[in-house]
Amino acid sequence: MTEPLRVLLADDQTLVRTGFRLILGADGIDVVAEATNGAEAVEAARRTRPDVVLMDIRMPEMDGLEATRRILTGAPGEPRVIILTTFDLDRYVYAALAAGASGFLLKDVTPEHLASAVRTVRTGDALLAPAITRRLVQRFAQYGGETAALHRDLASLTPRELEVFGLLARGLTNAELAARLHLAETTVKTHVARILAKLGLRDRVQAVIVAYETGLISAGTHEAAGQPTELM
Repeated sequence: MTEPLRVLLADDQTLVRTGFRLILGADGIDVVAEATNGAEAVEAARRTRPDVVLMDIRMPEMDGLEATRRILTGAPGEPRVIILTTFDLDRYVYAALAAGASGFLLKDVTPEHLASAVRTVRTGDALLAPAITRRLVQRFAQYGGETAALHRDLASLTPRELEVFGLLARGLTNAELAARLHLAETTVKTHVARILAKLGLRDRVQAVIVAYETGLISAGTHEAAGQPTELM
């Protein structure tokens, strides 16, 4: 039997934590710890080793950004972090993504999307649909100087991988990439996995940042992809 996903909730609002715990529990996801500030979140993450952390961006004592940085230190078995915010694309979210968070959700996320988001990041995917990706790059261009750099050398990529990288960084899903490049979706998945491995990237979120930093894409080069499911 597959072990249930283990989640840490970090939010200074009791009602938010309670609601999320009930939603996740109803979907078979275990909440192994709760934290009311960033310092508690760091301690709880080290103690319980959750699969996913739902991290509020604004908390007392230590905010979610600093807590994310401390949790994602490269220690074995580090969790995926989803940033929670009441603000649509709060500027601090971008710094959190650059620090290693796997995406973000607004706090008014629907129950089914909350559970889906947790499962999605655990498999290595990210919570950015094409429309969100475009805005990420635009805002990252504005505040990029304040974020943790993810500079990478693209020379290790083959021409085909570079082509796939440019398209995935523009927000295309695997299915859309397959259709665009006339490839099987399994082949696209293999290309994406190799790209992330070669560049030492956690997921597509960091791929977007690297694509911008290396000049592969810019804030004005994104295209409107199809109608993906947005996890928010």
